[in-house]
Amino acid sequence: MANVNRYSTATMYANTVNMLSKQQKELADQIEHVSAKKKVLRASDDPVGAAQAERARTRLSRLDTDQRALDAQTATITYGESTLGEMVDALQAFRDLTVQAGNGSFTQTERDALVQQMESLRNQILGYANRKDSNGLPLFRGLDSQEQVISGKYQYDGQAGQQSSSDYGIASTLDGALAFMSGSTGNGVLAVELGVEVTPATTPPTYTPNTGKAWSNVGTIKDPSAAAAFVGPQTIQFAVDATGKTTYSVVDSAGNPVNDTAGNPMTNLAYKSGDAIRVGGMDLTITGVPANGDGFTVKQSERTDLFSVLDSAIAASRNSGKMDGTTAFGELAHGLAKVQAEIDTAMNRVSTVRSYAGDLMQQSDRIGKTLLARNEQMEGQRAAAEDMNDSEYIAALSLLQNQQLTVSAAMQSYASIQKLSLFNFIN
Repeated sequence: MANVNRYSTATMYANTVNMLSKQQKELADQIEHVSAKKKVLRASDDPVGAAQAERARTRLSRLDTDQRALDAQTATITYGESTLGEMVDALQAFRDLTVQAGNGSFTQTERDALVQQMESLRNQILGYANRKDSNGLPLFRGLDSQEQVISGKYQYDGQAGQQSSSDYGIASTLDGALAFMSGSTGNGVLAVELGVEVTPATTPPTYTPNTGKAWSNVGTIKDPSAAAAFVGPQTIQFAVDATGKTTYSVVDSAGNPVNDTAGNPMTNLAYKSGDAIRVGGMDLTITGVPANGDGFTVKQSERTDLFSVLDSAIAASRNSGKMDGTTAFGELAHGLAKVQAEIDTAMNRVSTVRSYAGDLMQQSDRIGKTLLARNEQMEGQRAAAEDMNDSEYIAALSLLQNQQLTVSAAMQSYASIQKLSLFNFIN
């Protein structure tokens, strides 16, 4: 006996309503996808695509974090570089004042006015060295995180060194020790001090004052090997006899004569202003008229800092003039020649760190381009996983139109069929 399935009107209505509800849901989902122009809005749409898109978004978030960190580091280095530029300008202005201070026509009153300007510039330069970034940390703290870089009598409170750069970042500080604390006295190898060093030497050493009108430049290294082997101090001592003839001898710290390159003792040699004298592989030029007993001490260069050099320039300008304001003697000229050479060395150090800051800024540009390329790559992967391309978007629009027609036709049919009943037939 065959099975007979019976369908009631209520069952047919229920099935029709369920079918319409399903089609309306599909239509709503399609409208949502087309409106967002995305093929994956939730994991249930495409689990694999959703996972790929989520990984791409995570990487994009990390890249965005790296970019923000790089922007902050670049802003700090840019500020540091501009600060070093301001410092170089101030140092050049300071050096110009030392040149003016050596004007022989100036009285000490006029020179004291220059000293006031020097002190103002020295304080300004010290302020540059302690300048802080937007986070309140010194720009030139090196590897440390101290609140102040230069304190006390020019004590460097940071930690010498430069931070290393990461794959997606650059150093966020500059090395203040290299910029401000790594200078050298004299020409960087040997230094010439005015006077004869007192024996036994004190710390710091003291020198007998010269009374003549002679001064020396910082010297030029002519024989690097001899300069490297130099054992000091060695002193150029002058003697003036009754006839006014001036001679000089070069002696070591024990007072013994020093031999020249030919092995001859350098004693009672004729002195001529402006002629080079070879000591320790260095040619130095003494200019002017020395007095009997005057001397110049040659010794190894020592470490000094930028601010001590500025203080020396101020002291030379303030204390080396005679009471009548004249400068016809060697102390002022020698002191200014020495500090001018040391200021030049200091400016080179500052410029070196400034150049390094410029390199960091160029490195930041390159890293920024790399981050942008990686961002575009990750964005492409995310878009490929969840966004519709043009052809997919056109196909989705076509499917949407078909679904709209299907739902509309089903609704119209359902409305017509719903009106049918036995009473309609009887009527």
